[in-house]
Amino acid sequence: MAQGCLKCLKYTMCAANFLCFICGVAVLGFGVYMTINFRMTALTPSLAQLSISNILLITGIVITCVSFLGFLGALKENRCLLLMFFLMLFFLMLVELTVACLLLMYEGQIGEWVTKDLEEGLKNVKEKPRNSTALMYDWDVLQERLHCCGVRNATDWGDDVPKSCCVKPCDPYSKKGCVDQMKTFFEENFLHTGISVIVLCIIEVLGMCFAMTLFCHINRSGLGYKL
Repeated sequence: MAQGCLKCLKYTMCAANFLCFICGVAVLGFGVYMTINFRMTALTPSLAQLSISNILLITGIVITCVSFLGFLGALKENRCLLLMFFLMLFFLMLVELTVACLLLMYEGQIGEWVTKDLEEGLKNVKEKPRNSTALMYDWDVLQERLHCCGVRNATDWGDDVPKSCCVKPCDPYSKKGCVDQMKTFFEENFLHTGISVIVLCIIEVLGMCFAMTLFCHINRSGLGYKL
């Protein structure tokens, strides 16, 4: 009975990690696609390295590596790989909880930092001819998606308000600034984000429990270095 449960646990770990590996490859591919086609660097110059495409690339690489490690460790019943899988999941969970706490503690400072960076990005776009640069594309996408204009309001653009601020009938000066719209967007999705983090932590805890259970069984059976 015990051997049957452990075999079920082993193949469950293999299947779960294989699915996670496929998801990681998909996220990585989507990150590469966004890196090639969407270079959102004009919005926040100093935060260009933290763009969505770069975050997707890093996330895809981490998911792919960790899930492959768990899959191989469970399939080969290798104690060393299972222990590494457990430690990596534990480290990732600590990082996620730390980032979540820091975002809650320094929400005001982060908002000011993003606002200053958006103002710097808008200033850089205004200083360059729009017909000779693709930098304006980033602002057009942001303003069309969030139905906003400028950083604080349309006056940030001066007398040359872009067409992306207008949706007929057009009155760009009645629209909110993109900072306010971004805050509203994050507030509306705060609950979903919190639930996603909690679910992710639960999955990681289950993965650690499964890995440690299989590790202990292999350790007792003397199969720790089976290849």
